[in-house]
Amino acid sequence: MTAHTPPAPLFRDTDQPFAKRIDDLLSRLTLDEKIGFLHQFGPSVERLGVAAFRTGQEALHGVAWMGPATVFPQAVGLGATWNEELVRRVGEAVSREARAMRARDERVGLNVWAPTVNLLRHPLWGRNEEGYSEDPKLTSAIATAYTRGLRGDHGLYWRTAPVLKHWLAHNNETERDTTSSSVRPRVLHEYDLRAFRDTVEAGAVAGVMPAYNLVNGRPNHVSPYLRTQLRAWTDQDLLVCSDAGAPSNLVDSEHYFDTHEEATAAALRAGVDSFTDHGTDSTKIIGRVAGALQRGLLTEDDIDTAVRRQLSVRFRLGEFDPGADPYAGEQPFDTPEHGALALEAAEQAVVLLKNDGPLPLAPDSRVAVVGLLADECKLDWYSGSLIHRSTPLEGLYERFGAERVEFAEGVDRVLLKTSAGAFLHVPPAPDAPEAARGAEGALDPALLAGRTDLPPLTAGPAGTELALADWGDGVLTLRAPDGRYLSVAEDGYVRASADQPGGWIVQETFRLEPHGDGHLLRHVGTGRHVQVAADGVKVAEEDPEVFELVVAERGEDAVGRAAAGADVVVVVAGNDPHINGRETEDRTTLRLPAQQERLLRAARAANPNTVLALVSAYPYAVDTADLPAVLWTAHGGQAAGTALARVLAGDVSPAGRLPQTWYADDADLPDLLDYDVIGGRQTYLYFEGAPLFPFGHGLSYAAFSYGELTADVTGSEVRVSFTVTNTGDITADEVPQLYTRAVDSSVPRPRRELLAHRRVTLAPGETSELSFVLPLSAFAFWDVAVDRWRVEPGAYELLAGASSEDVRARATVTLDGEPAVPRAVLARGLDAAGFDEQSGVEIVDRTRAEGDAVTPVAGKDGELLFRDCDFGDGVTEVTVEVSGGGTVEVALDGGSVLAALSPQAPTPGPYDHITLRASCTAVDGVHDVRVRLRGPLRLARVGFSG
Repeated sequence: MTAHTPPAPLFRDTDQPFAKRIDDLLSRLTLDEKIGFLHQFGPSVERLGVAAFRTGQEALHGVAWMGPATVFPQAVGLGATWNEELVRRVGEAVSREARAMRARDERVGLNVWAPTVNLLRHPLWGRNEEGYSEDPKLTSAIATAYTRGLRGDHGLYWRTAPVLKHWLAHNNETERDTTSSSVRPRVLHEYDLRAFRDTVEAGAVAGVMPAYNLVNGRPNHVSPYLRTQLRAWTDQDLLVCSDAGAPSNLVDSEHYFDTHEEATAAALRAGVDSFTDHGTDSTKIIGRVAGALQRGLLTEDDIDTAVRRQLSVRFRLGEFDPGADPYAGEQPFDTPEHGALALEAAEQAVVLLKNDGPLPLAPDSRVAVVGLLADECKLDWYSGSLIHRSTPLEGLYERFGAERVEFAEGVDRVLLKTSAGAFLHVPPAPDAPEAARGAEGALDPALLAGRTDLPPLTAGPAGTELALADWGDGVLTLRAPDGRYLSVAEDGYVRASADQPGGWIVQETFRLEPHGDGHLLRHVGTGRHVQVAADGVKVAEEDPEVFELVVAERGEDAVGRAAAGADVVVVVAGNDPHINGRETEDRTTLRLPAQQERLLRAARAANPNTVLALVSAYPYAVDTADLPAVLWTAHGGQAAGTALARVLAGDVSPAGRLPQTWYADDADLPDLLDYDVIGGRQTYLYFEGAPLFPFGHGLSYAAFSYGELTADVTGSEVRVSFTVTNTGDITADEVPQLYTRAVDSSVPRPRRELLAHRRVTLAPGETSELSFVLPLSAFAFWDVAVDRWRVEPGAYELLAGASSEDVRARATVTLDGEPAVPRAVLARGLDAAGFDEQSGVEIVDRTRAEGDAVTPVAGKDGELLFRDCDFGDGVTEVTVEVSGGGTVEVALDGGSVLAALSPQAPTPGPYDHITLRASCTAVDGVHDVRVRLRGPLRLARVGFSG
């Protein structure tokens, strides 16, 4: 440093701790600069040499939306591996590619929005593909592994900064920004919070993203749990990033606040630090924050708190220390190691559901591979662009030789005939370069996606035979012979111009609607019908064309021919991740689409030796009784086809395990909006029916035996051990699982609950001894009587085996625990949402800021049950805190009414609670209390006094 060189500011001093450097930088920023940082696209501060910063880079199973990258299996597929070390390595590879991509494109962010830890409570949820499991223990284990890989292993600097999605109790896409998840305290703590908590406490999480929905009547973006739960779990600064558009939803769709200034201030005070709203336009958020400051709804300290959390992440990412950042300049991208890891992950994700003999395939097998997904490598909304791809057909060609593999896609080949007798015709792409043509001269559809310069469809005497695929619920895709999907561009014309269905609004899907003697063809994306006009085929509001559907070949016929001449048939069925079950769209049924069921029946009729390979983002209810073998894998990324072929051929013994229950029928499912897993008997934890395939299920080409399970209680731990032996003749993986069950609990507890698991590789005859050390807290439940965790004294069964239902060894331990105590209602009263059981009620918000109340479901009377309430020496008065209008009845035990209380008139609003009092017959001792609610009122609390 010379006499003319000013000293570097403290925030640039790498010898100082981050906290002191953050304080220094924060003190140098003006109020306007700090407000600017609150939007997702934070501007640069050139006078301080601070670069622009964007929160958010999608990286669920590879770097997404930023061009070519290594694509790993979907998250639910990574969950199916039950292999934390593998998933950690996947996270590390993704973070390395994020760094490499950022080195050449500054739009690639290092604050990655992944993983999704929402629990897969309901298999009809459209975003099932994004989560890991229905079980909080497995979800947190896999999520923790992924975040550790994303974070890196340096003690100070992070390779990327993971943000968990989506806080909280979010499992429906239907009206997702206005529906409220009613979550009672036990479900909140034992289920929904648990996956987030364990992952945050592991120390590799930079923040969370609130979900669009409301919980107990309050939007997640103003959730008090961000303060009372999330930030109480760690001393680390956590960055809370809003979901896209959610801050505006607080006013626009949810009508929770009257003005955007109020909403923005409430979200900021609740703990939201970065507002993802209005795309790259930050002016709206800046204006709302400024307006909130002027109205006194915010202070500069509130803004400083949020900016400090943002800066904490930026310092950890090494932004201000380029010379010291150990990850700066990393370039590993699309390496052979990453490709091998993608294949390994895809192989480990395959689950063998049933095998009565045909698998693995004999080396000299003649294989027919058929089905809508047989020659597909599908991507989802959060995938990167494929650099490499493999389909099941390609994998089987490679493994068995093209001469031994027969293929039939099974789509219907159709012509669309107009009322004038003409046929829809797909013009060729006249300007397609030679590079866009394959070996047979066909167009490479990957080079056509998004083009609008191609000519639209026409109608004439020579029609084009189209491949029609029905993806369920009547949703169709139509594809030209050269592979181009029919799509509708912004100008409304129908062109063959897409490589695959995709996009936020899919423009490649249609419906055939019966109309007279023919059909109307409705475009799903615009809702308009197809019209044949002089200047080409388009969608329009008027003059829809009535088409005759001329079937040139049924898909079943092609499948039957291919199947008849084969030794074994592999039917590859499943979903397209952009259709009928995705973000913004829940599924309506567990069943396979009717067209795929017909193909499966046709294959089975032609050849009994039929294997069903399901490639899907979610479970199905499939009749497997007459199928000798069934497999499932999530969409497996770039190596999906090779992995499936290697498992079918026996090069790899399958060892994936189901991360969620597969139900046998739609009738087994609760309502999509019923978030009470306890009362609704949901997931493997509580489901009392017979599943199609249970949680944790998965078969192997080897066999395994389990030795005696021993369990010892030592101090605050339970030590468990047992052996597993490979009794087969090949090396294979097994996934031993350890569960527990409270033998005689005083409250409803899980039928069994996962405590631990481990994926192990065993050679033939090899034995492995597995040991687990479990804290006593693993056996606790949330006791609503005392509002905290409690281990109940008594017997607990420990169950080891190959799935939640395939138990091979067991033992019982007795835990001293903490005895139950009656509710001290004189001292604490009864919070309405702290019930033991309920019928006909939902939990709502006590105020906009905090607290819960209970209200009857519309059109019903509600009832709450509180067990073992201690009235001490006696009470003679009942009080209730209510809003609205109606009647509260407080009764004891078998039904004797202590008091009935009603407001003289409904209160002005839902948050205008009043206290009502009534004398009652003297009551002492311990009793159950029943509270009945009639009318549109909200009950916050019941109190008693002498």
